Amino acid sequence: QVQLVESGGGLVQAGGSLRLSCAASAGSLSKYGMGWFRQAPGKDREFVAGISWSSSSTTYADSVKGRFTISRDNAENTVWLQMNSLKPEDTAIYYCAADGRQWGYVVVTPAQEYHYWGQGTQVTVSS
Repeated sequence: QVQLVESGGGLVQAGGSLRLSCAASAGSLSKYGMGWFRQAPGKDREFVAGISWSSSSTTYADSVKGRFTISRDNAENTVWLQMNSLKPEDTAIYYCAADGRQWGYVVVTPAQEYHYWGQGTQVTVSS
């Protein structure tokens, strides 16, 4: 089991950048595939980006490709989401999550495949 804590959210102008962090406050995330999701008011939670345990595979939602980059350092027990060229439609609560499988090489995108979730961090992009 792993407990996750996100940080790095905030208010930024359109075109700006933010870097979100997800750290394991208990347990180790090194054996899990990790994902970032977001949920805007009145909308369903959606997949943003994912990375396999070994960093050999990454997957991005079409809406963020070329702008967001997911990375991890298992020795630091941390996953990051670098967000560049932010748009107002990126405004949401961002959650990191750990895939329920261990040592998987394929990034999964459905939220129900992720068993451990952080509390979320708010990202607001002003126009």
